[in-house]
Amino acid sequence: MEYRAKYITDDIKLSSYEDTFFKSDILFDQHMLIWFLSGETKIVLADATYFFKKGDIFLIPRNQLATIINYPKDGLPHKTVVMHLSTVRLRNFYAPLNVNAVRFEVQKIYSFRNHPLLESCLASLIPYFEMEELSGDIASLKITEAITILRTIDRSIDGVLANFEVPGKIDLSTYMERNFMFNLPLEKFGYLTGRSLTTFKRDFNKIFNTTPQRWLTQKRLELAHYQLAEKKKKPIDVCYEVGFENLSHFSFAFKKQFGYSPTILARKFS
Repeated sequence: MEYRAKYITDDIKLSSYEDTFFKSDILFDQHMLIWFLSGETKIVLADATYFFKKGDIFLIPRNQLATIINYPKDGLPHKTVVMHLSTVRLRNFYAPLNVNAVRFEVQKIYSFRNHPLLESCLASLIPYFEMEELSGDIASLKITEAITILRTIDRSIDGVLANFEVPGKIDLSTYMERNFMFNLPLEKFGYLTGRSLTTFKRDFNKIFNTTPQRWLTQKRLELAHYQLAEKKKKPIDVCYEVGFENLSHFSFAFKKQFGYSPTILARKFS
């Protein structure tokens, strides 16, 4: 996988994946506004899957667990304009406003398709990538413009952008049952459930009576079996959607658990 990125500021970049495929389980520290120039992306959340293509514009909220799978399309690389909406910048934006933001617990990707106002804002950045620089003042104006447009399009977006809380201690069992398919370091799971790594492991063992690693592998294999047998998905798709990093590791673990390979199971139910 050949990845290239042109930064015109720390918060604005042109991202390009030249290879045939890229997959990552991600937890973003900042909101990300993304405009598609070419290629395709599949984003898998705990209970929803999104597909984006050329022209689409979407917002991924911070602290959102997601599996992201990028593909080139029609001989063109997966290429996007990415704008980071940092907590510091958003605090400054909202400071003079009288906004009583209602916090939303629903995890989702906010899709704006090819909205003309957002597209115009993001398209105006393209010339700066050729210059490979953008003054701080202009960058601030562009990001402020994007935030203003988002609020104009969807007034409820304040519940996302003006929420500056850090994750508090929450029910560990419910959270892990909902998010086990994301292949993140245990430290990240601890952070998202309001715990240190040590406390996370201790609480996890009390609830599930096993280690996080063993439990996660078991749950992912059970989900994979269901996806192959009931949903009739392909092994390559199931592998990445349930939290494995490569097909060979997935196939080995699956056969060790069930006594047959995911390919054999898929053929049985195809």
